[in-house]
Amino acid sequence: SSCLFTLPVRGSEGLYMVNGPPSFTESTAFQRDSGKNCKAVAFSKDGSLFAWCNGEKVNIVNVTNAELLRSFDLPKTVCLEFSPKNNVLATWQAYTTAKDGTAGVPNLQLHEVKTGKCLKSFIQKKMQNWCPCWADDESICARNVNNEVHFFENNNFNTIANKLHLQKVNDFVLSPGAQPTKVAVYVPGSKGAPSFVRLYQYPNFNGPQSALANKSFFKADKVTMLWNKKATAVLVIASTEVDKTGASYYGEQTLHYLATNGESVVVQLPKNGPIYDVVWNPNSVEFCAVYGFMPAKATVFNLKCDPVFDFGTGPRNAAYYSPHGHILVLAGFGNLRGQMEVWDVKNYKLISKPVASDSTYFAWCPDGEHIVTATCAPRLRVNNGYKIWHYTGSVLHSYEVPSNEEMWQVFWQPSLDGVFPAKAVKYQAVPSELPSAEPKPAQAYRPPALRNKPATSSKLHEDEPPQNMKPPGSSDKPLSKTALKNQRKHEAKKAAKQEAKADANQEPAQSSASQNAPRSTVPAVTSGDPEVDKKIKNLKKKLKAIEQLKEQAAAGKQLEKNQLEKIQKETALLQELEDLELGL
Repeated sequence: SSCLFTLPVRGSEGLYMVNGPPSFTESTAFQRDSGKNCKAVAFSKDGSLFAWCNGEKVNIVNVTNAELLRSFDLPKTVCLEFSPKNNVLATWQAYTTAKDGTAGVPNLQLHEVKTGKCLKSFIQKKMQNWCPCWADDESICARNVNNEVHFFENNNFNTIANKLHLQKVNDFVLSPGAQPTKVAVYVPGSKGAPSFVRLYQYPNFNGPQSALANKSFFKADKVTMLWNKKATAVLVIASTEVDKTGASYYGEQTLHYLATNGESVVVQLPKNGPIYDVVWNPNSVEFCAVYGFMPAKATVFNLKCDPVFDFGTGPRNAAYYSPHGHILVLAGFGNLRGQMEVWDVKNYKLISKPVASDSTYFAWCPDGEHIVTATCAPRLRVNNGYKIWHYTGSVLHSYEVPSNEEMWQVFWQPSLDGVFPAKAVKYQAVPSELPSAEPKPAQAYRPPALRNKPATSSKLHEDEPPQNMKPPGSSDKPLSKTALKNQRKHEAKKAAKQEAKADANQEPAQSSASQNAPRSTVPAVTSGDPEVDKKIKNLKKKLKAIEQLKEQAAAGKQLEKNQLEKIQKETALLQELEDLELGL
């Protein structure tokens, strides 16, 4: 197959294009811009135009023949974006006020691509959400100005066609796809009033009655709103900056579902803890959530917000559907080691388990076959580079920058939906000249006193297997909503801090070091130091009490808070006992 894709690579070595599979050579059509000052790059949505700022000018080229179409004298540009149908290029420079404190000059420009003329300039102070949002057909363009949303029609930016005015609109997202355009808006709560997200159909903005759906919640400092591709529903991740219970430094998150038919529900997640990632399947009828204290759970839900498939637990904090929606990658990046699980989500079969350590970036190629992972600065300053994979786990191409250089960005040239037909899923790793990327397994730390002893499994937790890989006899039906609610209430009562207890419960009651010789049958060994013996006796007494409490809990008795706290100390007590007995 001929190469249809390029990947721009931006870094201290300049800006250049790499041809995608199968050749992976540097593109000769695009002239490398070797300046070390390339701040911003952007493709048009269909992949036909490419723009970049090199610290002197903003240039636009036609990707197929590399012809320079336009050049703008905007050296300080840090953000660029094309409108969906390539009519407008938006550029943003940092806002600066004049020395005498008077307002600065407009720093957001909208340029007509065809003629190069500036259609409009705005003052846009914040970099966050700097770019106006267009409907896919460009009939509407919207931007948030002083807590209200201004709408323009047909790229006429001199007339505000409509305003959406609520007490304080903090954020909004337009629906993808064809008309009519729908708008999801977020209004943060104030003075005891809850925050809310509302869905409207443009241009019907008169009062709450005209809203298609409405969901209010108290726990929200910020929200993320995700439309599905068919524009029938929005998922809202609401998070607080801090977790009042102190259980997590991620703050607290809740997941809400709103549909344009007016339905709204809280998605019940069967494990407590942060919500790391939520993604829609491009088919628009399912979504996947990755959530819960590590090892995190991952579950696919349908539009009723009932679980369809549970992937068990594992070291993961991100999920990525392939462009056609038939493959899902679960991955652990950032502070995790880069393990990926590639799933066929038509049959829920595991395809491959590649490892991309130190990745700061992951993206599917629009062909639904290839993936790029990268290690970029400033997130990580060493071993910068990228790898191109086939989803079956093979590394097809790998590049690492010289040790004194940095790579800041790499990404696929986009293409419109439907350019690539979906192909049948392969399970056999595709051939590659490169060795597979298997990192050396890290050895678990063992304290000196245990180093010459036979190894015992002392995993902090066992990962829960996916629901179709559980040993026979275990119930694998996802719980009903009511059962879940009750289970969650029960869990919440135990307080989020009981994570450690769950882990302790999965372990044998004795600590791992003593498995070879069960304690009860061993004659009382004295350490020769009465003080230490007294401590050991005390610890054993406490541990015995914990055993009894755990039996009562197992029998269904509701324990008091102080009793639960006692149980939580078990692991620490066992450790202390072990240290005393080993004479540490």
